[in-house]
Amino acid sequence: MAAKAIENSKLIYVEEETTALELINEYGPEHFIICCKNEDLFINNISNAGSVFIGNYTPESAGDYASGTNHTLPTNGFSKAYSGVNLDSFTKSITFQRISKEGLLTIGNTIELMAEAEGLQAHKNAVSIRLKDLKNE
Repeated sequence: MAAKAIENSKLIYVEEETTALELINEYGPEHFIICCKNEDLFINNISNAGSVFIGNYTPESAGDYASGTNHTLPTNGFSKAYSGVNLDSFTKSITFQRISKEGLLTIGNTIELMAEAEGLQAHKNAVSIRLKDLKNE
């Protein structure tokens, strides 16, 4: 089985660690194993990986079976957009917000500019009308 896997494997050699990091983040691996002297560079700058395994004593199989991390991970580069399946994957969330008069006066112009830029006049008007009323108080 290992010989067959090696037949289908690729090796990409790069001179610079920063180049390797860029390549890894672009590829978005399901599993990313860090075993190098400068591990902090990779730990602090990895942005696309399903799960990261750090050091010589952290094999992928530990994450799969015993260390408590997720085993259901995004494949085929999908770690650039998705996390592994976790409890949040099975829950629904609702966001709540309350803006004070002062708050709307502070962010209102920004909302108007962004709504205008998107061509959403009714969204802009929803703020403009309120701002006009507040400024006339």
